[in-house]
Amino acid sequence: MFAEIATPVLSAGKMFMALSVGQLLERPELIALAKQNGGQIIVPTGALIGLDAVTAAAEGEILSVSMITRKPVKGLLGAPYLAKHGIEIANISAPLLIFKGSAREAARGFPENVNVVAALSLAGIGPDRTTIEIWADPALTRNVHRVVVESDSASFEMSIQNIPSENPKTGRITALSALAALRKLRAPLRVGT
Repeated sequence: MFAEIATPVLSAGKMFMALSVGQLLERPELIALAKQNGGQIIVPTGALIGLDAVTAAAEGEILSVSMITRKPVKGLLGAPYLAKHGIEIANISAPLLIFKGSAREAARGFPENVNVVAALSLAGIGPDRTTIEIWADPALTRNVHRVVVESDSASFEMSIQNIPSENPKTGRITALSALAALRKLRAPLRVGT
């Protein structure tokens, strides 16, 4: 569905806003299509903070980018990775590490849960060098993301606790981020990269 919508938009040289950013990791030809036709793919900040800092650091050399995501159990239920590996989390009573690997692997295994790491990887050192741990935590009511970046220009950490939307797999701030990105397109003052 993602590519069926993105392809004609980008072929026409238009702007396309991607919220399911993990899909871009599977379809790099869409980025090439945008470049070829003068289109643009917009990836809003979404549920993370500090993507401007990561983008700036990427102008130099980034040594490492790692992320730890902790989510309430109901926000992770139904993820393909869990089904494929027979991981049952519905009745856990303590935090459980359910995934550790690259952003690309996480986007494949948790396509509705960690688009934030796909955006982070595109802003920084790519989906194969950006790493993530995903924890299911029955005590949480918010989606918690912590990012650590080491680069030749700065070392920094950022963390955010997002209030889930009506869809427990995503935070309320994700929709607000998309609105803010749209407003920036025509704003007389644009703050941030």
